[in-house]
Amino acid sequence: MRLAPAASQTGDRSRKRPLLHSLPSYHGWYAALWVLGPALVFLAIWANVMPGLVTGRVLQDPAAAALPMDAMSRSAILSEARNIAQGNAQAAFDPRANALIEPYRSANRFYSLGGALAALMLALAGGAFAFTRIRPDFRARTKVERVVMSALLLASLIAIVTTVGIVGSLLWESLRFFSMVSPLDFLFGLKWSPQSAAMGYGNENAFGAVPLFWGTIFIGAIIAMFVAIPLGLMSAIYLTQYAKPAARAWLKPMLEVLAGVPTVVYGYFAALTIAPNMRDFAAWIGIHNASSESALAAGLVMGVMIIPFVSSMADDSINSVPQSMRDGSLAMGATTSETIRQVLIPAALPGVVGGVLLAVSRAIGETMIVVMAAGLAANLTLNPFASVTTVTTQIVQLLTGDQEFDSAKTLAAFALGLVLFVVTLLLNIVALQVVKRYREAYE
Repeated sequence: MRLAPAASQTGDRSRKRPLLHSLPSYHGWYAALWVLGPALVFLAIWANVMPGLVTGRVLQDPAAAALPMDAMSRSAILSEARNIAQGNAQAAFDPRANALIEPYRSANRFYSLGGALAALMLALAGGAFAFTRIRPDFRARTKVERVVMSALLLASLIAIVTTVGIVGSLLWESLRFFSMVSPLDFLFGLKWSPQSAAMGYGNENAFGAVPLFWGTIFIGAIIAMFVAIPLGLMSAIYLTQYAKPAARAWLKPMLEVLAGVPTVVYGYFAALTIAPNMRDFAAWIGIHNASSESALAAGLVMGVMIIPFVSSMADDSINSVPQSMRDGSLAMGATTSETIRQVLIPAALPGVVGGVLLAVSRAIGETMIVVMAAGLAANLTLNPFASVTTVTTQIVQLLTGDQEFDSAKTLAAFALGLVLFVVTLLLNIVALQVVKRYREAYE
């Protein structure tokens, strides 16, 4: 009888105690967001604004009166003084920069200290605001999750904005190029000689990109695929149907290592080993004008490089075929090889085709192997022992070194990039559609 009042009093106290809406960790994250968020945003903005403020303060110094009026010379002197003041250089080439070193250091200290104090004040203000909001019924979890969702949305938008920026820049520069060169001459012309246009011989009949398109298809979509498709498909068949589990555990990772080898290594291998052997082989069969840089050498090595792309996709496609189809074929008396040819490969064909298309899009975007093994000559030829070039190789050549971005020679690189972007985009869309259709069939 004495316990009842005590229990009643305990119940009254529990009813009066406010309920905690969110876990304490959410309140801590909410406070941390208000303490760090505004300060970090300010520091990011200040890091971009501060160099201009420092330069303006230095130009107000009496020592800056000796600077020349020429904008280029003035910028060079200020850059030397800034690098020495920041410790990025030891001595100045122009002695007039020595007088501006100390003003730069003083301005850097002034604005760095001011930025640090402002960030500290923002952090304290944010912490004080968060402290006033925290209470037991405060929905801290909702606020924190909303901030996290906004951060995830921003991260996903970065890729979209980047893609839009790439497409926009390619379109803008390509339109500038097509205002100088006819699109029909570019897409259907048979002569590629941008150097003659740069030397003042005119833009007509100098930017025919058909030899580049053919070289890209010849190396990446014909020769390389003759190597990658049979070897990749046969390796996938062996690993899925014939290899023992222990052998598969070792062979599959070893095969996929090929995808991680840097392309410059493949380029060295093609230039130093494959290309000379291809030239000697051409001479042995009676082709005496074979080049030491050939489409065949680049295509063979490129095919080896993309074997893992074909093999991995074919491996996944074959493994995804229902086991009942295998068992039914074997139960009807078909051998393993007949089951593979007449059941597994036809059933897995959409996935294999998707892998091949993805491999083609990877091959036509390759640069280093072509530069080092196939050469730079824009030849429209069917001879695999001749030197050819590709779209990506010409883009590198056109944009290497100091270039004028008002000339058709330089702007041609953007037109080539736009064509390559459209082709690879279409190949990826087709490949994804094929793979999607395949997955819908067996899931």
